Amino acid sequence: MPLIPTVIEKSQFGERAYDIYSRLLKDRIIFLGEPVTDTVANIIIA
Repeated sequence: MPLIPTVIEKSQFGERAYDIYSRLLKDRIIFLGEPVTDTVANIIIA
């Protein structure tokens, strides 16, 4: 089973642990495994 790194976010309400991909998605940062074409761009935006 692959190990997924976690990050700890600290705020005034305490700490919260996220897996790295969920944390990046929260900031709307995504990883693509292919070049961005018109079709891929439409799927991402939808």
